[in-house]
Amino acid sequence: MEKGLNITTEFTSGLQVLFDNVKKHKVVLPEAKKPWTLGLLLFWIKDNILVDKDKCDLFMKGNTVRPGIIVAVNDQDWELLGDLNYQIKNNDNITFISTLHGG
Repeated sequence: MEKGLNITTEFTSGLQVLFDNVKKHKVVLPEAKKPWTLGLLLFWIKDNILVDKDKCDLFMKGNTVRPGIIVAVNDQDWELLGDLNYQIKNNDNITFISTLHGG
């Protein structure tokens, strides 16, 4: 078993196209001196899972997710958990849901 923090990330409602059409990713975050937060995870996702870096702006805006993306941790809205400051725990399931629809 790898050392680190075991989590699952899910990308739904169209976001999966940015991640090679893979909705669910089992991830082992490397051990770190500081606790892993959702803010740090976003940049890790951008660097390690996002397939087309040129389309990063469809996932992130600045240091957070772009407007129209809902983030849930274990089926709870991240806004109730501290947003970017939420400290990730082992076996967390973090879901990114797009509410943006083309016309």
